[in-house]
Amino acid sequence: MSIIEIKNIKKVYNEKTVPVHAVNDIDLNIEEGEFTAIVGPSGCGKTTFLNMVGGLDVPTSGSVKIDGQDISGLSSKQLIDFRLHHIGFVFQAYNLIPVLTAAENVAFIMELQGVSKKEREKRAQELLDQVGIGDKFNSRPNQLSGGQQQRVAVARALASKPKFILADEPTANLDSQATGDLLDMMADLNKKLNITFLFATHDQRVMDRARRIVTLTDGEISSDELRK
Repeated sequence: MSIIEIKNIKKVYNEKTVPVHAVNDIDLNIEEGEFTAIVGPSGCGKTTFLNMVGGLDVPTSGSVKIDGQDISGLSSKQLIDFRLHHIGFVFQAYNLIPVLTAAENVAFIMELQGVSKKEREKRAQELLDQVGIGDKFNSRPNQLSGGQQQRVAVARALASKPKFILADEPTANLDSQATGDLLDMMADLNKKLNITFLFATHDQRVMDRARRIVTLTDGEISSDELRK
């Protein structure tokens, strides 16, 4: 079953002056349980594409369906609510809240969802254990390495029990050891829990782990390669 269905999406900036076609007429389906990388050079449209899949940006035309729900026509408020309950995000810059502990960062999404404090704390501990840093429950971001911060970000992305996780250049600020550890952990979550991951990356180390590589060139899909 397709968890993400993209039909003829386009994103055009500066339509009334000098149009820039960031994404141009893309069709793509992502099945549940995929571990897929959207790749290509800087400026090829991969981050814009990922942002439209995640409801962070609205297509100029075309449709984005998540688990059968067309999000293309939702209002800003509806999109916020949809993202909160259906999509997990992992960003290059971690985006952790500095004054909160690792557990509080993970629990923040659940607080917005109205989950009780007791349940938030229990699930935060479980998720931090799951990503291998359960002992950092009370540590703040400035007490964690880059790799540990990104693990907190993955735990936070999982907290809402999303349909899938979008990861935009998640390894860009990590050294080789931290990158390998993070990708091993993500691959393990994908395999054991069937969590769908969709990456935007130009990192060869991510490409080497992906089971599907979708290459963008000038805002269009130039190749779509499935790996065994």
